[in-house]
Amino acid sequence: MRRLLLIFLFCAAMAQAQNPVQNDSITQLDEVILLDALKKKNATGIVPSEVISAKVFQNYSPVSMVNAMNQIPGVYIFSGALNTNRITIRGIGARTLFGTDKLRMYYEDIPVTDGSGFSTIEAYDLENLSQIEVIKGPKGTAFGANLGGAIILNPKEALGRSTNFSNNFTVGSFGLLKNNLSFNHFDGKLRLGLQYGHLETDGYRQNSNFERDGLLLNTSYQIDSKNKISLLVNHIDFTAQIPSSLGATAFAEDPQQATFTWRASQGFETNNYTLVGLNYSHRFNDKLENSTSIFYTYLDKDEARPFGILDEITKGFGLRTLFSGEFNFLELAASYTFGGELFKDEYDWDEFQNLWENNNGNGSLKGNQFARNKEFRSQWNTFGILLIPLSEKFSTQFGLSINKTQYDYRDLFNSGAENKSAERNFKAIALPSLNIDYDISENHKIYANISRGFSNPTLEETLTPDGAINPDIAQETGTNYELGTTLYLNERRFLFNLSIYQMNVKNLLVGERINEDRFVGNNAGKTRHRGLEVGLSYNWNISKNLQLFPFVNYTLTDHSFVAFIDEDQDFSGNPLTGVPKQRRTSGVQLRLFENFYWNTTHQHVSEIPLTNATDLYSEPFSVFNSRLGYLKKISDHFTLGLDFGINNLFDKVYAQSVLINTQGFGGREPRYFYPGDERNYYGSLRLGYQL
Repeated sequence: MRRLLLIFLFCAAMAQAQNPVQNDSITQLDEVILLDALKKKNATGIVPSEVISAKVFQNYSPVSMVNAMNQIPGVYIFSGALNTNRITIRGIGARTLFGTDKLRMYYEDIPVTDGSGFSTIEAYDLENLSQIEVIKGPKGTAFGANLGGAIILNPKEALGRSTNFSNNFTVGSFGLLKNNLSFNHFDGKLRLGLQYGHLETDGYRQNSNFERDGLLLNTSYQIDSKNKISLLVNHIDFTAQIPSSLGATAFAEDPQQATFTWRASQGFETNNYTLVGLNYSHRFNDKLENSTSIFYTYLDKDEARPFGILDEITKGFGLRTLFSGEFNFLELAASYTFGGELFKDEYDWDEFQNLWENNNGNGSLKGNQFARNKEFRSQWNTFGILLIPLSEKFSTQFGLSINKTQYDYRDLFNSGAENKSAERNFKAIALPSLNIDYDISENHKIYANISRGFSNPTLEETLTPDGAINPDIAQETGTNYELGTTLYLNERRFLFNLSIYQMNVKNLLVGERINEDRFVGNNAGKTRHRGLEVGLSYNWNISKNLQLFPFVNYTLTDHSFVAFIDEDQDFSGNPLTGVPKQRRTSGVQLRLFENFYWNTTHQHVSEIPLTNATDLYSEPFSVFNSRLGYLKKISDHFTLGLDFGINNLFDKVYAQSVLINTQGFGGREPRYFYPGDERNYYGSLRLGYQL
C-alpha cells in the first residue's frame, strides 16, 4: 500500500504541474469504446497481421492476456499457470515442452526475445498494453523471419492531447487482488505514461501462489518537427509457486492437487526483470526517416525444483535501426525499408542440490553446487523491404532478411577432460519473402505470400547427452505459402477474413528427455503445416441505445510429420503432436445506452495428440466466459467504471495446457496435464480523473 500511495502522489503532482489542455480525441478513460480504426499496425508495408486491443481485452479478466490472444485464429497459448505459458502459432512451438520459442517478441520496437530464442509473455501486464499485434509465420522480414512469426506489444499512451490518470482495482476468487494505477499525459510535445501494477493470488491449485509488482515508464519528447527521443523502462518482479503437471489418474481424481514432489519441496521461481530502451527518430526530409533504438535487459531468476535449485542471471544488450523512405514508381508512391538488429546476451546459470527431503517439511533447501555454466549468445539480423505498386490496386513487396547466430558455451565447474566448453557458429542464413496484394474494390482485397523462415535450437537442444555442444545440430528451416482475403459488406459492418496456408519445415528439432532434469535435441525429420483460418464479425446497430457485435474465429489444422524417425520408430504420416485439429472462439458483445456492456465468449478446443505414435489424446473441451460492466462519466473530470466477470461459467474440468511425449521416472505415471481453473469470479472498480 505504501508503494501505491507513493505512485499516486507522484502522478497527482505531475498532473498538477502540467498546463491543462483540451482533449481532442478518445482518452484512455474511454478505452472500452476504442474503435478498430484507431489501431496502428507495426508490420511493414503490406504484410498481413492481426491486431487486438481494448475491444478484445474487454472480453476477459485483466489478470492475464492468454484468453485475449487465444481469440486470434491460428494462435494458441498453452497456459499451465500465470508463470507457465507456451505460445504456438500455426503449430510452430507446439513441441517445445516449457516456455515459448521459435518466434520473435518485441516490446514496442525493442526485441525482448533472449539469445536462445525464448520469449516470456508473463513478464508483461495486460493492463499496461494498448494492443498486441501478431505476424503469423515468417513473412515479417523486419521482425526476424522466425517460423512462428512475431508478436509486438505496444504500451498504453494518451490518445490526443490530455492529462489523466486512473486506478483499476480487481478482486476475485482464489484470493485474487490486482491493482493498476496509470498516469498518461500528452501536450503535443511531451508524452508521458507511467503505470504501476500489483497482482497477487493464491491460485486454484495447491502450491500455486503468485505475486507480481511491475512499473512501466513510457515517455517521449518531440524536439522539433524532425527529431523525437523516447525512453522506455519496464520492470517486473514476481514470485510464483509451481504446482507442475499431473498424470491422467491424478488429474481425474483431483485436478486441484499439485504434483507430490513439487508440493513437498514447495517448488517456486522468482523473476526480477528490467528492460531499458532509448529511441531516437529523425526525419531527414519528407521521403526519408530513421528510427534507432538501443536497449538493455536484465533478468535475475531463481527456480527451486525438487531435483535441483537453479540460479540464473541473463544480461542482454543490443541495437535496432530502421530506415524507411518513399519514391515515385510509374507515377505511384513506392516505399522501401532497410535496417539491422544486433543482439548479444550473457547467460550465467548455477545448479545446486535441493535438500528438501532433509528440511523437516519446510520445503526447498539449497545444498552443494554441482554445476556452474556461462554462455555468450549473439545474433544479428539485417533486412530490406521494397514495396512497388504496379497499379493503384495491385502491389508487390519483396523482402530479404539475413540472420547470423553464434553460441559460446563455458563449463566453469569442471576442469580438464571433464570440461565441456565449446562454441557453435551457425552459418548466415538468407530468408527471402514475397507479398502480393490486390484491391478488388474498396471493400475487398486478396493477398498472397511466399516466405522462408528459420528457428534456432534452444540451449538444451544444442547440447549432447554428455553436456557438450552438439556440432551436428542444425537450424530448422521452412517455407510458408499463404493466400488470404479481407471482405467488408453492408456498409463495412460485416467483416470476413480468410487465410489458408502451408508451411513445410525441415530439420525438425526434437527434444528428448533423458532424465527428470535433462533434455537434448536432434534433427529428426520434416513436418507439413496446413491450415485454414476464418474470422467473422458484425456491427449490428439495433437502435441508438442498443448495439450487438457477434464474432466467430475458427482454426482448422492439418499438421503432420512428413518424414520423422525417432529412436528407430517411424512416425511419418502421423499428426503433429501438441496441435489441436480444430479451435473455435465465438462471442457476443452487447452495448446498451453507451454506458453498459455485456460480453460473453465461448472457446472450443478439440483433442490434442500427446505422443508421436498418436496412441494418447487429450479430451476436447468448451469453456464459456462472461463479463459485464458499466462505465459512466460522472462529471467533466471524473469517470467511474464497474465490472463483474465469470470464468469457466459451467465449471468444466479440462486441461488448459498439456505436455507431449513425457515419461514417468522412478515408476511414476507420465505427467501430461495442467488443469484449467474451476469456475471463478472477479470484480473491478475503476476510477479515472482527467484535467
